[in-house]
Amino acid sequence: MDVDCVSLPAAAAAAAAAATRPWPKAAANGGVHELLECPVCTNSMFPPIHQCQNGHTLCSTCKARVHNRCPTCRQELGDIRCLALEKVAESLELPCKYYSLGCPEIFPYYSKIKHEAQCSLRPYNCPYAGSECAAAGDIPYLVSHLRDDHKVFHCFGRYCCLHFEAFQLGMAPIYMAFLHFMGDENEAKNYSYSLEVGANGRNMVWEGTPRSVRDSHRKVRDSHDVLIIQRNMALFFSGGNRKELKLRITGWIWKEQQTPDGACIPNLCS
Repeated sequence: MDVDCVSLPAAAAAAAAAATRPWPKAAANGGVHELLECPVCTNSMFPPIHQCQNGHTLCSTCKARVHNRCPTCRQELGDIRCLALEKVAESLELPCKYYSLGCPEIFPYYSKIKHEAQCSLRPYNCPYAGSECAAAGDIPYLVSHLRDDHKVFHCFGRYCCLHFEAFQLGMAPIYMAFLHFMGDENEAKNYSYSLEVGANGRNMVWEGTPRSVRDSHRKVRDSHDVLIIQRNMALFFSGGNRKELKLRITGWIWKEQQTPDGACIPNLCS
């Protein structure tokens, strides 16, 4: 079987070009936007916006953190709302914070955060479960990071990584394995994969769709959309005295391709 080999995309030039783009007209509201920045957590403030008797403002989350004392003048905050600033916020339109990464969208102030949580251009987080790695970036950066610091492999010109993790389910130790796809869910669903673990003439096979790297390993684990191996079965597959865990997992990835006569055949990569 043939495996396509590709070089990593050169994203550095694109990122540099994006960084030099002129800021959209909505950024003219930048000075007002600074007024809506909480002085404690520096996040954008949303109603209720609180203020002290001297007019200093902060968000409702930080009001509890500062024990009802203004962080600027130390006056008691009470329950004064800054209704004027809340009204100003309703009138603002601001660019997505991932504008420098290429997102052209501009949103009303109160819709911006909801979009940013789902923006297709937001950075990807490292999916590696074992190290709680904090690396984040676009797919080319993440693939380079995985190749240097973790493990990654490619099939059909796309990159994936295999997760194997032990965790507790109640009182029993459980082992899980699944495939992470370096891309969004709409891309991942174009592929299928299988994982097989076994020994001594016995095996277990799992078939599914790769999970997008957008999904954390915790989210995938909690969905149970994985190959799950009970400890007693894992020890049986390990052989020997059944005290040492030695599992070998093999797998295949395939993508169905249509022939000229309309039939679908799987194109395999192991």
